[in-house]
Amino acid sequence: MKGTQLGEFEEVVLLTIALLYDDAYGVAVVEELSQRLQRPMSLGVVHRTMQRLEEKGLVRSRFGEATAERGGRRKRMFSVTADGEQSLREARRIRDELWGGIPETAFGN
Repeated sequence: MKGTQLGEFEEVVLLTIALLYDDAYGVAVVEELSQRLQRPMSLGVVHRTMQRLEEKGLVRSRFGEATAERGGRRKRMFSVTADGEQSLREARRIRDELWGGIPETAFGN
């Protein structure tokens, strides 16, 4: 598995691609992230992140069918690979372990 260390934003984008499943393309990912993170997202930043994830082997892309709404252009669709799923599961395991190890008094409540 090549370069599977995930940055925080890469992890969120990868999770969003998994969430959108068959409808994971640039604009849909940006809209979902903007809504969930409650802040505007740049299409360019998201596209570069998806390209980086593809270079790492964590996602794959394919072109969908041409649509009239896009002037005959095809959407580039993304899906999570087995390596991407493994990276997400490992990130979740580490976060769960860290959360589980925090003493109840750590936050001063």
